[in-house]
Amino acid sequence: MSSSELHNLVRSGLLKAEPGDQKEFDGLLDSGRKRLADAKNDKLSAESRFDLAYNAAHAFSLAGMRWHGYRPANKRFVVFQALGHTLGIRREIWRILDKCHGSRNILEYDGIFNVDRRLLADLLTAAEAVKNAAEKLGPIAKSSKAAK
Repeated sequence: MSSSELHNLVRSGLLKAEPGDQKEFDGLLDSGRKRLADAKNDKLSAESRFDLAYNAAHAFSLAGMRWHGYRPANKRFVVFQALGHTLGIRREIWRILDKCHGSRNILEYDGIFNVDRRLLADLLTAAEAVKNAAEKLGPIAKSSKAAK
């Protein structure tokens, strides 16, 4: 997978090159798995399920970015926008996640958000797709990918 697009994001200040860390990668996968499992519990409120699924998708997305040796500089959304380059995720999946990011911000900062059941279902499907892709990466190579 070419990292030229990721290097462009470093130049623009959205990403930082930082060697991947296996413990961090494993921890992100573990956190994402637990949150996604909890998000599937239909006894929880839709808002809680949305929050859990969003954060699971973010953890898996960040794991993919960290595997490649990058970290977001200061914006959470970039992990979703880079999914095509970090995990080979199709555009329609990361667009759902980008939409959910906007909804998450409304809920988080304005306290106003009625979870759309269809969006929640799409988010759960997207989080599962990102999880599957992140789990296929395997161990982080000893040599830094981004530092080159």
